[in-house]
Amino acid sequence: MDYTLLIVQMLNGLQLGLLLFLVASGLTLVFGILDFVNLAHGSIYMVGAFICASLTLWLGNFLLAVVIALPLTGAVGYAIEVLVARRLYDKDHLDHVLGTFGLILVLDTLAHMIWGPAGITVPLPAWLDGQVEIFDGAVIPTFRLLIIAVGLAVAGGLFWLVNYTKLGMLIRAGASNRTMVAALGVDIQTLFALVFALGAMLAGLAGMLIAPITTASIGMGGQIIITAFVVIIIGGIGSMKGAFIAALLVGVIDTMGRSFLDSGFALFMSRDAAETAAPAVSAMMIYILMAAILAFKPQGLFPPKVR
Repeated sequence: MDYTLLIVQMLNGLQLGLLLFLVASGLTLVFGILDFVNLAHGSIYMVGAFICASLTLWLGNFLLAVVIALPLTGAVGYAIEVLVARRLYDKDHLDHVLGTFGLILVLDTLAHMIWGPAGITVPLPAWLDGQVEIFDGAVIPTFRLLIIAVGLAVAGGLFWLVNYTKLGMLIRAGASNRTMVAALGVDIQTLFALVFALGAMLAGLAGMLIAPITTASIGMGGQIIITAFVVIIIGGIGSMKGAFIAALLVGVIDTMGRSFLDSGFALFMSRDAAETAAPAVSAMMIYILMAAILAFKPQGLFPPKVR
């Protein structure tokens, strides 16, 4: 086995897992804590990518564009909570699904009207557009290392926020018993709007980080929202720790499957058959993992202690 390739692919899987965590953590806050099924979370990921892309082209500075785009994406999330989500909290999950599915169509149409049908390529500064040799023969793009660093920093920040701040205490209390928290004088509507805005910023950040690798394009949130739901189901709905570990598992399994599964299949079938079967099986692996975990732990790997 080529161990250099294995290590590089492990790092690629770590990078994918941390991007998934950024999306899934926001979804965990909204779905697990507010009990709101937000199918439009992926569209906010798209909006964040487009805002960052436009600011990068305008300002000529990708990092500055990210700093400015984050609060703008949070404001979009806040507006969505006030105008749409707040009216659906007391409804059942089917109403949430129908309402946010309609929101997907609205956001995609607005993106088409504002930015046009073509995607936007996001240029990187020269110091991020290179490669780093980790050790002899193992080379990884500099920007992917930045994604890993940002993902780990955000994970640490969220752990601190949820567990060691007053806002985190209120979030956890609101998740346990929102009626009691409201009775104690906490403005629960403002609290939930802030949580929704934070979730939007996390999804938008993931979109901003992936845009230079792919492009900012209409509909880019469609696939990642499905994978993000898989992540929070595997980890346990409402569990930030579960979302983090599940995202890393999904990222590494998906990357390693796409890289090495065809070689494994070639051991007992023809090369052509292995190259045909491997992509299909790779695409199914995370769903097989989800089914296997739910068979033994229906609440996920790390269900919240209080539900």
